[in-house]
Amino acid sequence: MIVFNNNIFRLQTENTEYIFRITKYGHLEQIYYGAKLALSGIDLNIDSLVLKRTAVPGGSIVAYDKEDQFYCLDTMCFEWSGIGKGDYRYSPAELKMPAGNFVTDFIYENHDIKEGIIPMKELPSAKGKNGDCASLVVNLKEKESNVKLSLIYTVYEKTNCITRRVVLQNNEKDKLVIRRLLSMSLDMPNSGFNLVTFDGDWAREAHRHDRVLQYGIFVNESRTGSSSNKHNPGFLLYENGAAEERGRVYGFNLVYSGNHFGFAELNSHDLVRAGIGISPHCFEWILKTGESFETPEAVITFSDSGFNGLSRNFHGFVNNHIVPEEWQGKDRPILYNSWEPCFFSFNQGKLMQLARQAKKLGMELFVLDDGWFEGRDNDKAGLGDYTPNKRKFPFGVGRFAKKIRKLGLEFGIWFEPEMINEDSNLFRAHPEWAVRLPGKQPVLGRNQLVLDLCNPQVRDYIVESVGKVLDETKASYVKWDMNRHISEFWTEYAQSQGEFYHRYIIGLYDIFYRIFLPRPHILLESCSSGGNRFDLGMMCISPQIWVSDNTDPVVRLDIQGGLSYLYPQSVMGAHVSDAPHQQTLRDTPLSTRYNVASFGCLGYELDLRFLSSAEKREIKDQIAFYKEHRNTFQYGIFERLPVSSNKNRNKTMWICKGKNNSIAGFFQTQAAIGTESDFLRIPGFENSTQYNITTKPQSLYIKRFGGLVKHLLPITLDPNGFILRTVNKYYSLTDCTENYVCTGETLAAGVMLNSQFMGSYYNNKTRLLGDYGSSLHLISPLASRSDNICA
Repeated sequence: MIVFNNNIFRLQTENTEYIFRITKYGHLEQIYYGAKLALSGIDLNIDSLVLKRTAVPGGSIVAYDKEDQFYCLDTMCFEWSGIGKGDYRYSPAELKMPAGNFVTDFIYENHDIKEGIIPMKELPSAKGKNGDCASLVVNLKEKESNVKLSLIYTVYEKTNCITRRVVLQNNEKDKLVIRRLLSMSLDMPNSGFNLVTFDGDWAREAHRHDRVLQYGIFVNESRTGSSSNKHNPGFLLYENGAAEERGRVYGFNLVYSGNHFGFAELNSHDLVRAGIGISPHCFEWILKTGESFETPEAVITFSDSGFNGLSRNFHGFVNNHIVPEEWQGKDRPILYNSWEPCFFSFNQGKLMQLARQAKKLGMELFVLDDGWFEGRDNDKAGLGDYTPNKRKFPFGVGRFAKKIRKLGLEFGIWFEPEMINEDSNLFRAHPEWAVRLPGKQPVLGRNQLVLDLCNPQVRDYIVESVGKVLDETKASYVKWDMNRHISEFWTEYAQSQGEFYHRYIIGLYDIFYRIFLPRPHILLESCSSGGNRFDLGMMCISPQIWVSDNTDPVVRLDIQGGLSYLYPQSVMGAHVSDAPHQQTLRDTPLSTRYNVASFGCLGYELDLRFLSSAEKREIKDQIAFYKEHRNTFQYGIFERLPVSSNKNRNKTMWICKGKNNSIAGFFQTQAAIGTESDFLRIPGFENSTQYNITTKPQSLYIKRFGGLVKHLLPITLDPNGFILRTVNKYYSLTDCTENYVCTGETLAAGVMLNSQFMGSYYNNKTRLLGDYGSSLHLISPLASRSDNICA
């Protein structure tokens, strides 16, 4: 709901409130953003909330009006603030005005309140309908020129999120140059804030990092041409003492896939300014008379229920307002991907063998990854060409896709359309289509160059070529890859080279719209060397994103756990791969690989031909369990749970709370002898309701016990010998399963689990997790009583 009265704007969601007002000088003063206030009606007296100005600032402070020494911009909180009028904090805009100066002072002109959203022209944005959101446009005018700025707010009531963006209009006779124009800024008094960013690199994306917000400015930025694996666009501010289930937390994110810039500044007056938008790195946009520039949409949310409360807001927003409507709430298929099992080395016979095994195990979609087109026997050639490799597919990829569907599997295919190899027919025909400095030797990444998406001919070629393959194969899934950063950037399709990065992203979105809007049935999974473009802009088109090229579940705990603060599990591609893992050489149990991947969109990416009978049985059971609880895994309320701390064991617990049941995951990265007991402490269930808690059965393989086996047998056998290797192929033990009946109150207090192995003696009530061990626990409302009552 949006209300305006007495120069006060109130933006309300179910649980939050956002208030700002028009000052006597026409500036927009930020008053309050936090939990929804109990006061009702439009006559809210905000005097108690306003940051006070009852003393005249001394020293070098600049007063906005010589007749009003109390009104100093540097000591106030604003919705927007310019340059040159006494506010020395980081401004969301740096504009070279038509008169040649950089001074801007935008003041209120008028506003409009509308039901629903206000569509954007070129960029993706959140979706909404009349009744579930409302929009506010506040029009500002630069005081000394005919340049206008519109601040656009959309309030999504049920998900407690607000989007913000700006539109700058040049109505002067001369051009205006934008050097920086962020999507929003927000000022607040400091409440002991800490800053959280999600950082990393290839194969280690989105690790959470915390730091105390100190005096000065902290920047969270990407300069790679995409939203990047180095710094995800989203960041958080939280007050001291905040935890997963308690405390005040603010979240910021951006609906954009290019270079981004987020900042948090603490000034000398103990005021905090946070903002987010397009990175000003090498950015310069010329705005001629009558032209306008629209920024990407920023998303902000607040929770006084800790990080999990904030995540619930973000997750609901993404699931209901970001992903394409065709895929909102829709089951994601269990896929099999050919990359790690095959790389470039395959033929149709090998792929069909893998597909038959995938079908037998219960998978639903076969994805043909890299290597299917001419010249693509390694990563040095072929990118840019879309002719199927006749040696690998004598009758074409379309015929192969038909065979896959005949098995009862859907067909998906990999592309990397934004890239080009110098050894390709496309490059030989159109070397000018590659991004590089004219006349200079370019630098390569993964043996490839980037295609100039600013060029409409390039975009047409990609749309036509990809669309032709999709229609020929009748694909229901696309994996769209992008395997290098942009380095040297240059295009002839821009007024200024400072426009390149943004025009590239606009061109990318144009390609996506033209390919996938006419084919809404296709599930697009974006990939960029893993999570190099994991952002809300991509999710507006791509309902699923490949989280990371690293499929080691130990690392995935940090990657998926970090992303979970900002994004729901329904958008996270997560695969079970062979171990030792190709990225880390770590050997992890098959059960843990699945248990981590199940908290996402499940897939398998291992060589099914060499699995033992016991492993096939386990995978078949895993898939059956996932199908039974798919909606809970993909759309249940995801929470990170408290765990006991011990320096010898790094433990993680997650839960997905579904409509009919919930599933908790317990994970440890290192085993230790004689340490503290483990527990499931899960708040949020009905106190008086009784619940069944049951461990999902999982296999223990004989080889995991190594030489210990010989102490259990009446005869001595070589642990690596033929007999035990054969037994391991066909037989496995079942790890300890536990079953309890508890009330919600007891779950919140903590259900103690059976002991882990302590170095000697084994029985079926001992949990044998070991290093990298884990377990899943199904929690359902009581249907029948259990023998083990804990409440």
